[in-house]
Amino acid sequence: MSPNPLQGAQFTLAAHRFRQLPADQGAEVAFAGRSNAGKSSALNALTGHRGLARTSKTPGRTQQMVSFALPPLAQGEGEPPLEARLIDLPGYGYAKVPEELREHWKLEIDSYLHHRASLRGVVLIADIRHPLKEFDRMMLEFCFTTGLPCHLLLTKADKLSRGQATQALAAMRKSFRDGLHATAQVFSSTAGTGVEEARTRVVELLRTPRER
Repeated sequence: MSPNPLQGAQFTLAAHRFRQLPADQGAEVAFAGRSNAGKSSALNALTGHRGLARTSKTPGRTQQMVSFALPPLAQGEGEPPLEARLIDLPGYGYAKVPEELREHWKLEIDSYLHHRASLRGVVLIADIRHPLKEFDRMMLEFCFTTGLPCHLLLTKADKLSRGQATQALAAMRKSFRDGLHATAQVFSSTAGTGVEEARTRVVELLRTPRER
């Protein structure tokens, strides 16, 4: 097994507003998804740090933008190491939170996606057993209209047979509209399915300059 480039991730801060995040420099990848889709478990599996992102049997516990600093990423010959982060966005759609807070996060996430210069891509977390929800499609549409790369993790693949998971992935890829800068894969933090592939994709996103 190759070394994990995301190992060594450390909690930096939790922000109520996107402008409270670390300085907008270097590169970062944001993780988004519904509160019960397994986002925290995916972050823990990718970084190899079981307790990095808080997991809970009660979905919706992530109600702030959480920043995790990564070790500097090596770049091309002669280039300095890249300052890199992972940003865990608040889980959406399932958490039993006041409507006022839901609206706050809707606006903050929208502002973050539009104005964060260091954002290089989005990892969208969705349960492979269910169709994409409205928020998921909104995120994909945003990525389409802005040219922001998106990588879709179809989580909880261990709940399906290999054949069922393959069919679900094929159907998802077929549903992508032309021009969408999105890739997709099956994933299971429990079984370890697709973890290496996802790590590779996250590092690729971090190292790819964002086109504006």
